[in-house]
Amino acid sequence: MRRLPPLVLLSALAFAGLGSTGCAPQTNLPFTAELEDPDYRRGKELMRMGREADALKQFLKVIDQRGGAAAESHLDAAILYHRHIKDPISAIYHYRRYREMRPNTEQARLALQSIEACIRDFARNLPAQPMDNQADRTGLLDANDRLQRENLQLKEQLAGARAAILDTTRQPSLVGMSEPSQSGFVIDPPEVATVTAPARTPPPRVPVPEYSAPVGVTPIQVVPIQPQTPQPIQPVRTPPPTVQAAPRVPAPPPVSNANMRRHVVQRGDTLQSISLRYYGTRSRFRDIYSANRDTMPNEGTLRIGMELRIPQ
Repeated sequence: MRRLPPLVLLSALAFAGLGSTGCAPQTNLPFTAELEDPDYRRGKELMRMGREADALKQFLKVIDQRGGAAAESHLDAAILYHRHIKDPISAIYHYRRYREMRPNTEQARLALQSIEACIRDFARNLPAQPMDNQADRTGLLDANDRLQRENLQLKEQLAGARAAILDTTRQPSLVGMSEPSQSGFVIDPPEVATVTAPARTPPPRVPVPEYSAPVGVTPIQVVPIQPQTPQPIQPVRTPPPTVQAAPRVPAPPPVSNANMRRHVVQRGDTLQSISLRYYGTRSRFRDIYSANRDTMPNEGTLRIGMELRIPQ
């Protein structure tokens, strides 16, 4: 029998091994239970220690390693986002993922309530605060309905009071009026008996025994006290307030016309420009104003064509 070369034999064995391994089914080791996962248990321990941020990282790590198929980690992450991180959007996502995986559990019902609470929290944090405005609007509508009902009740009470007042004012006016009967004759109203009050009898006067003074004692004459007529109260007259006259402003001293120059105001003239023209400086405009106080109420009353006196 002819032997094969060693190189050919090794090649044949290699192809045989590849064939056996390539045709065999691939099997992956099953994942351990989520509750027994070391990362999940580490996250629970961090939650008990109060380290919520580190615990959230562990639960998200478990979710990532298991491709999202980690219901308990989704629930714990949702609780951390909702109660500690204050992120309602992320909490809603994880609550919904838990409900998709565990729809028939008691925790799924609680997760639905937590989703509604997260929606309210998110709406309350909006700038316009629509939930609060809606509640305020509902309260205002209820108050408006209540006020309208009270208004109608008050109107009915007011109408009844007015009718009662009209009835009481009409009854005295009907007394003494004749009412026509069906036969056309006027029937006089029945006479009303007049009740006269009995006359008041003054009380009897009790006689006062006369007093006789002892011998040697001059009797005291009793003078009856006459009632005094009250005098009318005279109103207190307050003198009118004295109005003090306003102090007189002394008139400006008369300006001598001697050595006075004349200037006719042109368009664009001001006291400063006139002072610059005649004195070479703008600071003497008050001298021109003082010399023309009789025709200028103030410094700004310049009119075209006004003749000004220019002192030396």
